[in-house]
Amino acid sequence: MEKLIGYVDHIIYQNAENGYTVMELICEEEEITCTGNCKGLTEGENIEAQGEYTEHPLYGKQFKIVSYSVVAPTDRVSMERYLASGAIKGVGPALAKRIIKKFGDDTFRIIEEEPERLVEIKGISTRIAREIAVQMEEKRDLRDALVYLQQFGISNTLAIKIYDTYGVGLYKIMQENPYRLAEDISGVGFKIADEIASKIGIHTDSDYRIRSGLLYVLLQAVGEGHCYLPLDVLLRRASVLLTVEDKYIQPQVDNLIMDKKLIRKGEKVYAASYYYAELNCAHMLHQLNMPFRIDESLTKKSIERIAKEIHMELDELQYEAVLGAVQNGLFILSGGPGTGKTTTINTIIRYFEREGMDIFLAAPTGRAAKRMTEATGYEARTIHRMLEINGALSEDDKRIVRFERNEEMPLETDVIIIDEMSMVDLTLFQALLRAVTPGTRLILVGDVDQLPSVGAGQVLRDIMEAKCFPMVMLKKIFRQAGESDIVVNAHRINQGEQITLGTKSKDFLFLERNDANVIYKHIVQLIQGNLPKYVGATPFDIQVLTPMRKGALGAIELNKILQQYLNPPSPDKKEHQSGDTVYREGDKVMQIRNNYQLEWEIVSRYGIPVDKGLGVFNGDMGRILSINEGAGELTVEFDEGKRVNYTFSLLEELELSYAITIHKSQGSEYPGVIMPLLSGPRMLFNRNLLYTGVTRARGCVTILGSSQTVREMIENESENKRYTSLRERIAELDENMSE
Repeated sequence: MEKLIGYVDHIIYQNAENGYTVMELICEEEEITCTGNCKGLTEGENIEAQGEYTEHPLYGKQFKIVSYSVVAPTDRVSMERYLASGAIKGVGPALAKRIIKKFGDDTFRIIEEEPERLVEIKGISTRIAREIAVQMEEKRDLRDALVYLQQFGISNTLAIKIYDTYGVGLYKIMQENPYRLAEDISGVGFKIADEIASKIGIHTDSDYRIRSGLLYVLLQAVGEGHCYLPLDVLLRRASVLLTVEDKYIQPQVDNLIMDKKLIRKGEKVYAASYYYAELNCAHMLHQLNMPFRIDESLTKKSIERIAKEIHMELDELQYEAVLGAVQNGLFILSGGPGTGKTTTINTIIRYFEREGMDIFLAAPTGRAAKRMTEATGYEARTIHRMLEINGALSEDDKRIVRFERNEEMPLETDVIIIDEMSMVDLTLFQALLRAVTPGTRLILVGDVDQLPSVGAGQVLRDIMEAKCFPMVMLKKIFRQAGESDIVVNAHRINQGEQITLGTKSKDFLFLERNDANVIYKHIVQLIQGNLPKYVGATPFDIQVLTPMRKGALGAIELNKILQQYLNPPSPDKKEHQSGDTVYREGDKVMQIRNNYQLEWEIVSRYGIPVDKGLGVFNGDMGRILSINEGAGELTVEFDEGKRVNYTFSLLEELELSYAITIHKSQGSEYPGVIMPLLSGPRMLFNRNLLYTGVTRARGCVTILGSSQTVREMIENESENKRYTSLRERIAELDENMSE
């Protein structure tokens, strides 16, 4: 790693949020273009930077800063340059010259220790002298903090976050309890805090460390979909993480319970927010579950008329479902592919429309909402958008994310229909229920046999298994759907029946291939060959779905290969490397976590913004439109034409998505799906996963791999158990209400 010492002559670009900076640094009279995260750095400052030279295809030779420290000016020339640069508001070149002329090499000491003496200079009042001193002190505090934090291996970007959060109070926190960083600062997990603590010399059996480790274990469990952990599992996981015996951990569980950060019910231990989320959801569901008085015979006649008008014959269960939606404040509709959920929803919509009622349609993702719109002919939105997600600025200029629609300002409508409920996690469901007032009909639709949500909980399954609310499970496969091998095989898989594998089907193909390299070749051939034309789509509409992220046939490796063939390097395509990933203009990408603060806008064909909002969510897919190295950002266009600018520091939230995991494909439907299936962990390669993958295909599904693996997946009923208790909370309240 090389080192540069110089002063910042000119800042070409600086991102206010993440500090990404492009600047000209003067080093021994040589002008060098530098890039890096340098938040708070201003023109005129002297820095010592570590990094390496890179060759940019458009901008030429640059110095990429890995870390830097600000060096206080020591001679009158550099002091005058700093003051004249505009770094201190209210001080320009002329005033800087007068200050230096008066105090010489002693200038900075005077400003810091005797600022009242600045009034000796013409043009500086007592107020201006005080403001200059305050600004110098703030910059010195930030500079000192960066230097202090660098000794613990903390990057400048993270150091600035820490300073912004704690100010000069960071020194006390670092010495006493650096684990607070994991609780207070996004981007700092337990492991980073633990590394810092070890460098400071905090003991492994420290109370702070054990408490932070326990909270981290529960946070990790939430990432796996759990709402709680059994006590023995929590203690075992914490012991492995902390390398501390259980006897030291158990007392800290009790202390966290005393602090109300954990809730314990029997042998179940919850992070407090998830316990109350389940409890609140159970309460609100019961409040919504109210009957409506209707004339049943007139309602049935109306349903029959609507069915004739849309040229559909409803079976007995579909009639029951429409009637149930009309009669009840809360109703659940479930069923697999081809069982008539869409026909039933359309009938329900038309019934309420005839009654003059307002209807809202929503789904968890943009793709699912788009599918709902296409299937019903009525506008559907994402749940986030329906709840009017907002990211207002607080008094300290920090963005606070909230939903505008809640208990105080509920959704103003008569009927709400939510599709793809299997994807809805506990946190989002709680936000939805808070915005629905009793008296509004809430209809939840989904396939309970799909994989559960990416986020914590298994909301739809828990609600249905509680058996406390009106629901209908559609089972009959209708004739037209029955002609599709995708639909027929999906139901056979779901019921544990083996399926016929081969190439004779029109829409369900299997190619026996037992070598990963051969599978790569065939995937590329299918996408670049006849499959897009066969399903009436483009190569980029064909989706590769895989059970795993890692391994030869995992999403990471497949994306590298598919990018190489489907969007190869080109002189007219800009690209940017972040970590091990190369992002290239034209690439297919996916957002991999909820970011409620990202701003998007939709522009007209003439480039004029016609709509804008906040929030990009886990699973949203798009294409890279442009990459701007000078501005340190790239632009992605998602579904519905939403354009989002990503600073390079946010690229950890974007992944290539030529291939994605089956879990990430929930709620989406693709004209063509290719699934490579060779071998993998038994708990992952199960019936539930295969069923979900197959049902993502609309026109054709092609499986490449081992027929033995497919047979074993169908036989394998095991699912990754999720520790959730919404079903119990619902049942408990039901018992209490019936007593």
